[in-house]
Amino acid sequence: MTDLLFNKTLCVHVKCKDSDDRRTVIRVGIELHLTSSPIHRRDLVVRLTDDADLFFLYNLVISEEDFQSLKVQQGLLIDFTSFPQKFIDLLDQCISEQDKENPRFLLQLSTSSSVLDHSPANLNIVETNAFKHLTHLSLKLLPGSDVEVKKYLATCLATVKEEKEQLQQRLRKTEEDLSRQLSYAQQVRPVCINTLSEKSRELDRLRSEWTSQTTSLSSKHTLDLTTEREKALEVQTRLQQQNEQLRRELETAHQRSTQQLQARLSELEASNRELTEKKYKSDSTIRDLRAKLLGLEEESQRAKQQVVSLRRENGTLDSECHEKERLLNQLQTRVAVLEQEIQGKEQLVLRTKEVLDATQQQKNSVEETAENKQLQIVKLESTVKSLSEELIKANGIIKKLQGDLKALVGKIKVKNTVTVSQEKLLQDTTEQLQKEQRDLQDTQHRLRLKEEEVSKLKEQLEATVQKLDESRDVLKTNENVITWLNKQLNENQLSRKQEAVAMFETPPAATGARLGSASHNMVIFNAEPLGLDSKYFERRDDSIPLRGLVPSVHLNKGQKGFTFSRCLPSLHFYSLSLVLGPQTVA
Repeated sequence: MTDLLFNKTLCVHVKCKDSDDRRTVIRVGIELHLTSSPIHRRDLVVRLTDDADLFFLYNLVISEEDFQSLKVQQGLLIDFTSFPQKFIDLLDQCISEQDKENPRFLLQLSTSSSVLDHSPANLNIVETNAFKHLTHLSLKLLPGSDVEVKKYLATCLATVKEEKEQLQQRLRKTEEDLSRQLSYAQQVRPVCINTLSEKSRELDRLRSEWTSQTTSLSSKHTLDLTTEREKALEVQTRLQQQNEQLRRELETAHQRSTQQLQARLSELEASNRELTEKKYKSDSTIRDLRAKLLGLEEESQRAKQQVVSLRRENGTLDSECHEKERLLNQLQTRVAVLEQEIQGKEQLVLRTKEVLDATQQQKNSVEETAENKQLQIVKLESTVKSLSEELIKANGIIKKLQGDLKALVGKIKVKNTVTVSQEKLLQDTTEQLQKEQRDLQDTQHRLRLKEEEVSKLKEQLEATVQKLDESRDVLKTNENVITWLNKQLNENQLSRKQEAVAMFETPPAATGARLGSASHNMVIFNAEPLGLDSKYFERRDDSIPLRGLVPSVHLNKGQKGFTFSRCLPSLHFYSLSLVLGPQTVA
């Protein structure tokens, strides 16, 4: 399965050895080949062709394994799935910049030979800035073989034939349409001439009607304009009156809104009083805040312990990171040494090939001179045998060197995969370290916020304790005043009791109360609650109990009422206040 991803012509800068640079137009095609049998694999095919030169063909096939080595060599940061789209984006950048005088993105095709023909070439995508030429991507393309060129020419021929057939079909269809339209036009031509003369006469008539209508419309327009001006004046006066009325309405609405705001102000003052009462109630939440303060202190201790553990983990991660960097440097040096060894092996193979070519030439010269010098046959045969033995040894050496070269290439691929995995592991470790550092910063920030909250709560606690001490002082003062007042009250009650005993006599068997003469204002009560309901008695818990006192009645002269008290067996005072009218109450 083949998927065509890109097929456009681009302006390319061609660089050849010992020749000037030139610009040419080359077609770049990118295809994605998917094969599912015998194994599933994906190959990216890059093809360079020239529409003017059909024998110009360069190909490059990149498999997933080749892309891994390309990624390591050129430091790419993408995977194989996103590589085609990024490559196409770079080519689009080159297309957008190719018409400018100083393009930023260039597409270069360079070769080490003097002519761009049957020699490998490098396709480079270069970005030019003020400092240097930055190569984003470099691909090594191989020239097409005879079989590939023939296959490409066959594909081009097939596409040309297909386009030719499509054009022929379109041409036949166009000829049929034109012939049909021509026959129809020949049939309709006489009728069109008659209708054209009728339409011209009708046009003249319409022109005369149009001129008469325009004159009538202009006169009518002037009359309408004068009427509209009068209407506009009337509307203006009406709008002025409405504006005045609206102003008066707005003034009344403003006065009404001020009254509403004043009422709202009184409501807000009442709500302010309620809020002050709620403020006093909110003092009870101090106990909850103390509990929260203890919880926050415990959380702060846990956060400090977590910070210490995170610091230890950070130190271990730093040491691991340094160890990974040291191992990476060692691997890079070993790769460089192996590359130098490969270069030496390649040079040795080239020298061996040169020796083999020289030996072959010498063998040919010996065979040519063998016919002319039959006297030296024995000597030449021995020479040929020695040369053949040397040739066999040379072939053995070449095979051994080729095997060593393949083993080195396999080792280099293994080293490349190990290096890629080490880089990935190093990147993961770096990301984990950054994540731990971010978590540490967040924890420190939360710790600072908790410390600020703890300081605020401590300030509130100090203010609350200060208010509590003030309240205790006030309470102590009030208790002192209450004790003094109770003492004074007891003294007064004792003195009044003595006066009452001297003035009144209480019969033990009396069952009611009688009112004496109005001149002395004397009232006599029995020792019981006089048959009154208990709701008229008020228990006074703050009174001082008096032991051994008889029931007493006190009459406040000069007032419209009297108060009496009785010491019950529970030794607490019950008081009753009665309001009297202007006459005596029985």
